[in-house]
Amino acid sequence: MNEAEVEVLKGIANQLRIHSITATTAAGSGHPTSCCSAAELMACLFFGHMRYDPKNPRHPNNDRFILSKGHAAPLLYAAWAEAGLLPVEELGRLRQISSDLEGHPTPRLPFVDVATGSLGQGLSVGVGMALAARLDHLDYRTYVLLGDGELAEGAVWEAASLAGVHKLNNLVALVDINRLGQSQATPFGHHLEIYQERFQSFGWRTEEIEGHDIEEILEVLAAVGLGDQPLVILARTLKGGGVSFLQDKEGWHGKPLSKEESVRAIAELQPSARSAAGQPIAAPSPLPAPRNAAPTAYPPTAYPKGLKVATREAYGNALVRIGGVDPRVVALDGDTKNSTFSEKFARQFPDRFTECFIAEQNMVGIATGFATRGKIPFASTFAAFLTRACDQIRIAGISGTNLKLAGSHAGVSIGEDGPSQMGLEDLAILRAVPGAVVLYPCDAVSTEKLVEQMTAHQGLCYLRTSRPKTPVIYDNAEPFPIGGAKILQQSDHDKVTVVAAGVTVFEALQAADVLRPCGIHVTVIDAYSVKPLAVDLIKAAAARTNLLVVTVEDHYPEGGLGDAVAAALSPDGYRVHKLAVREVPRSGKSEELLARYGIDAHGIVEKIRSLVSP
Repeated sequence: MNEAEVEVLKGIANQLRIHSITATTAAGSGHPTSCCSAAELMACLFFGHMRYDPKNPRHPNNDRFILSKGHAAPLLYAAWAEAGLLPVEELGRLRQISSDLEGHPTPRLPFVDVATGSLGQGLSVGVGMALAARLDHLDYRTYVLLGDGELAEGAVWEAASLAGVHKLNNLVALVDINRLGQSQATPFGHHLEIYQERFQSFGWRTEEIEGHDIEEILEVLAAVGLGDQPLVILARTLKGGGVSFLQDKEGWHGKPLSKEESVRAIAELQPSARSAAGQPIAAPSPLPAPRNAAPTAYPPTAYPKGLKVATREAYGNALVRIGGVDPRVVALDGDTKNSTFSEKFARQFPDRFTECFIAEQNMVGIATGFATRGKIPFASTFAAFLTRACDQIRIAGISGTNLKLAGSHAGVSIGEDGPSQMGLEDLAILRAVPGAVVLYPCDAVSTEKLVEQMTAHQGLCYLRTSRPKTPVIYDNAEPFPIGGAKILQQSDHDKVTVVAAGVTVFEALQAADVLRPCGIHVTVIDAYSVKPLAVDLIKAAAARTNLLVVTVEDHYPEGGLGDAVAAALSPDGYRVHKLAVREVPRSGKSEELLARYGIDAHGIVEKIRSLVSP
């Protein structure tokens, strides 16, 4: 690139700074200094290097860009405004409730694949995108801009490790090392060699540059894709770079300039600033788009009634059955695939399976990356271990990600492994995510049918599976729509409605058999869809039992099935009694633990006897 072109990019960088300062000053909030430090990096990426269609940010072979340091959102918006996708005037509406230009980016914008700003997550998403490019035989590259402060997050290094293992030379991380965090300087300041050693230990090719030097930036970008390693560009920058009274000064994080300060800063930048209008942008390669169309139907299930099958195994069977006709389906696991049974998919479709090892945060982030590329990722591990990825799940919910999660070995029914392995909080966590679907099947048929429903549903879904083998009770043709429930037993003489899910369904049926000869008849409901809940069906059933309801669940009492039912029936006079695990459990046999915590058939019988008489 000649000297004139370098000067153009310098001017564009200053124009991006001006937009960022103007927008944050107008908003009265934001992070202008965090934008200024990365201005040259953004100018070179968007207007001197990346291949993309500026009029079609969702082109399947566009180079992808993730702003992991999401607080620099105004800089991202400025780049797309200069690329012509949105009017420059729109930047003045930053952070207004009527604008999609939010304080941190979300996929309400067509050029944002995933919400960012909860730091440390962008690189994992980038790994998923890079793996998807390989799977789809596309040559787009994924660029992730991180701040040096977020390198304190462990999830970054989980992602760096797996990227090195897979030799993702189509993945580029750019670290804006401006040395200043929110409340103080970062621990390593401008000692780029420390970051270099860390990335190199994970198998990355590293380049150290002056992050405000256009020629240096372009030189290292020109070598993207060489070799078989992912590339990290460690850019020494100054926070507030380009503005004399801001750069490398503490106390400016998250602080907009006043109108007077803004005028002063722009006066420094304006003489050398220039618009990117007319700047040539390299087009993406015209490769075939991936096959991301849904099949017309899935093969049927074939389980004989009475056969004992663990729902976790049925989950593995479903992945293979559905994945055989649906190329969109990919699977990921956290070194538990022989327990979650995702190993069945791994053996059948190794090119569509990613072993993420014991790094659940990274696994969910990678799955999110796959989802942004039109895949339907099923990520599985023990329900207890999914809780490590709460923040990644939360951000996936904010992003409206088409993510599918499966948590096995839930509850005390797993037996002897003890409380650290027992997922007893997972329903509460997933129910709290906006728009999430939470499913808890009791047998193999309902499990497989619900995996079908998850595949067809657009959005985040969670499937809770169990360790013990349970008998098949449903016909293979039985439908299981999301938001439904099944009445397994009901009569005109019922006095209590029992709502159960998963392993406790069988305990409820057994309790009904014990109570019947005593003159106490009960309705038994399999609430396989915990969220959304079959409210009308449960209300109608409870109306026939004098508004008396007992819920029984292998979960803590807070936030699970019982709370879902109680909230749905309140304040209409229904009396809901919750049976749940009410203390930190201990090791023991499955049946011993169900009994100890009052959620087995005997516990249900005793509770109902305390509430009604024959």
